[in-house]
Amino acid sequence: MIALGKTCTLTVLKIVDFGYYLDAAHLGEILLPKKHAKKAFEIGEKITVFLYLDSKDRPIATMQKPKAEIGQFAYLTVTETTDFGAFVDWGLDKDVFVPIKEQKRPMQIGDSHLVYIYQDKLDQRVVASSKIDKFLDQTPANYQPKQAVDLIIANTTDLGFKAIIDHKHWGVLYKGDVFQRLSFGQYKKGFIKQVRDDGKIDLTLQGGQETRDKYAKIIENYLQKNNGFAPVHDKSDPDLIYQTFGMSKAAFKRCIGGLYKAGVLTIEKDGIRLNK
Repeated sequence: MIALGKTCTLTVLKIVDFGYYLDAAHLGEILLPKKHAKKAFEIGEKITVFLYLDSKDRPIATMQKPKAEIGQFAYLTVTETTDFGAFVDWGLDKDVFVPIKEQKRPMQIGDSHLVYIYQDKLDQRVVASSKIDKFLDQTPANYQPKQAVDLIIANTTDLGFKAIIDHKHWGVLYKGDVFQRLSFGQYKKGFIKQVRDDGKIDLTLQGGQETRDKYAKIIENYLQKNNGFAPVHDKSDPDLIYQTFGMSKAAFKRCIGGLYKAGVLTIEKDGIRLNK
């Protein structure tokens, strides 16, 4: 779909000294300035670009990659403040505007905020809002257990961490399931743990065959480098397991259980041992 605030693939219509005019269908011919072109192009060539309004509110194309597009959330830094709002750096030459009425709390230069990128209905400009709750999907989520999802760490709660799932829904990572340092605005790969009857979504950072294979390799490599033995077992302290292997106790137990069944290692009273 060809639209402002989105990445799309357009065809070069004509070449001028200062850039390339691209066929943007219903939006007409849109200029890709030479300074935003990564190389020279020919007429008829297809180019992937991002479309937005320049400082004179004219549609323009760039090969710069924004930190977020319309319909997405991102953790962006404030570059300027005015009486009407603030500007945040979203990776393009022109910063995106956050109106005063769309600021959850007053923005200050140098601060970073989690914002939602959208198109203003009145003037069609791409703008942002830090009042993120109103942009999240309130309809029931259709996720399946163990489904891989993209997460943005949003904030902490007494239970753990709140995260935005696939730019759509709220989810929770419980403290007991997190064994790594997480920071506000961080992007993470995660998995659906369950969708509760009340619609709330539990998340985990561990899951899937790829993760299990990675953990199995970590354990095997450790054993091979330490004379085939590790003084850690399924009843060891969770902190010791994480310090040794970088995984939660639950993930460790599942992993060594699978390696035991496969005949790779033996579980002893004082640790695990690699079978010869």
